[in-house]
Amino acid sequence: MAVEMTGRYTGNLGVQLQHGPSGAEIRTAAPVDNAGDGSSFSPTDLLAASLGACMLTVMAIYAERNGMSMEGSRFSLEKHMRADPRRVDSIPVTLHLPAALTDEQRERLERVALTCPVHRSLLPEISKDVTFVYE
Repeated sequence: MAVEMTGRYTGNLGVQLQHGPSGAEIRTAAPVDNAGDGSSFSPTDLLAASLGACMLTVMAIYAERNGMSMEGSRFSLEKHMRADPRRVDSIPVTLHLPAALTDEQRERLERVALTCPVHRSLLPEISKDVTFVYE
C-alpha cells in the first residue's frame, strides 16, 4: 500500500511536510551543526524518532490483540551522527513498559519491537541498542 506525502521548501533550510491521507503537517529544519537554526526536527531526527515510535506502535498493536495493557508505555532515544560520511551512526533506544507484564509477555513484546518495520529498514551499520525497562 502506497502512502503519498509531500514536502515544500519554506526557506531558511526548512521544509513543510504533509501526510496525504490525513493532511497532518510537520515542519523540519536543518540542525545547528549543519548550517541550520535547529528550530524543529531535522530529517535525521525524524528518522531516529520513527524508530522509537514504530517499536512502541507495533508493541501496542500486539498487546491490544493479546489483551495486554501498554498504558504508560513510552520511549526515549538519542540520535548520534557520524561526520564522514555524514549520516546517523547510532540510535540508542530505551523503552519503558509496564512492570505487570509476565516474563512470557515481555519476551514476545521485545521480539515484536526488534522486528518493527523501521528497525528492519535501517542500515545494519547503524547501531540500534535497545534497552527494555519495566516499571
